[in-house]
Amino acid sequence: MSVEVRPVQQRAERKAFIRFPWKIYPGRYPAWVPPLLTEESKRINPKKNPFFGHGAVQLFLAYRNGGVVGRIAAIENTLHNEFHEDRVGFFGMFESIEDQEVASALLDAAAEWVRGRGLESMRGPVNFSTNEDCGLLIDNFEAPPTVMMPFNPPYYAGLLETWGLEKAKDLLALRGDKDQFDLPRFERLVSVAKRSGVDMQVRGLRMDKFDEEVNLVRELYNSAWERNWGFVPMTDEEVDHMAKQLKPVVDPELALIGEIDGEPVGFALSLPDINQAIRQCNGRLFPFGVFKLLWYMRRIVGVRIITLGVKKEYRHTGLAAMFYFETFKRATGKGHSWGESSWVLEDNTDMLGGLDKMKFWLDKTYRIYERAV
Repeated sequence: MSVEVRPVQQRAERKAFIRFPWKIYPGRYPAWVPPLLTEESKRINPKKNPFFGHGAVQLFLAYRNGGVVGRIAAIENTLHNEFHEDRVGFFGMFESIEDQEVASALLDAAAEWVRGRGLESMRGPVNFSTNEDCGLLIDNFEAPPTVMMPFNPPYYAGLLETWGLEKAKDLLALRGDKDQFDLPRFERLVSVAKRSGVDMQVRGLRMDKFDEEVNLVRELYNSAWERNWGFVPMTDEEVDHMAKQLKPVVDPELALIGEIDGEPVGFALSLPDINQAIRQCNGRLFPFGVFKLLWYMRRIVGVRIITLGVKKEYRHTGLAAMFYFETFKRATGKGHSWGESSWVLEDNTDMLGGLDKMKFWLDKTYRIYERAV
């Protein structure tokens, strides 16, 4: 039976796009965490997602015999291309039944759209930028993803690679357990750093000055991470949007700002792994999902270390070691028994070296693919 791929235009089609994963995962992939439907609806809505202020997205659905069998988003991120002086398009939100004809038809449609905008290659999966969830899981399909990390069936890699996509970069998720953390080592490193004569402090986020803190984090993020592969600076609107999303779940004692001689020079953010609660809701907060969410939120036992960065001129000071030490001390003090650091670029030797010293191990690999179009 032939496959027909059509652009999403009508409200019913957008609803079908959002709900399609429920045709792939339930009953077959127990590690899947159903996304909240309200958040997915906001993600693809140009009026509610500030990404559309500098990017364009075209959603596609694949049909066979009148039924939906796959989906994909074709993406142009003009901010990425301006920042990197590049001509790359992206694809994301890819889901498909286990059928190469379906997957190839979806990727063909995305590539044609990207090519039609004058772009030369297509990279993904990215939903919709590297500041959001991205990468294709290629190992450890038994463990649920942590908050804001993707999950997919094992057969997706074969579908993408058969179409001609090749590895561009691997993003790593490393895991550490409380009982294996070398606390004395980091106590010594922090002690040495403090004896260096530099006034170095780490503090939690001041929720009573939340807007001011968000502005500070914006400046730190866009300066400390700017040379990372795939990095895209966040606009003011995107930072405000993400801050609004995270405010209800952020633990201010795990959102750390590092100061040297009173100047903020680094930032580290760990979030309680709310996926442990979200997976109980099956995509819906109402009418009863919100109660499940609140109930299971109190039983979260792990954190995702989302980001840790220090301005380049201060990376020799030992502030990173102090971030590691404070994150461990504060997280375990709240009852968390493990942490996942994700994602880390496969060639970020500094970060990987620090995690190795903390006895973290490689737990999952997420791959970004690319192909000329």
